[in-house]
Amino acid sequence: MQIKEFQGIISEKYEKRDRERGVPATFMWFVEEVGELATALAGNDQDNKQEEFADVLAWLCTLANISDVDLENACKKYTGKGIKGFKPK
Repeated sequence: MQIKEFQGIISEKYEKRDRERGVPATFMWFVEEVGELATALAGNDQDNKQEEFADVLAWLCTLANISDVDLENACKKYTGKGIKGFKPK
């Protein structure tokens, strides 16, 4: 599955409600999921880790959708031609 496809699935299922909630409240949900991922990473339950990674990705897609950001296009920053190593500081 491509990033664009997953982002579209999330949009179809949740975007209307997410736009009504707004970016600030949606961002708080995202942060909560990141916290749950942090807890999962500290443990040994592989299924829980997988679930929390999926939740973080879904909420990231939600934030991108309601912010009108195409994540697949945004990722070209890391995959485009001429990308070499780390950015200089």
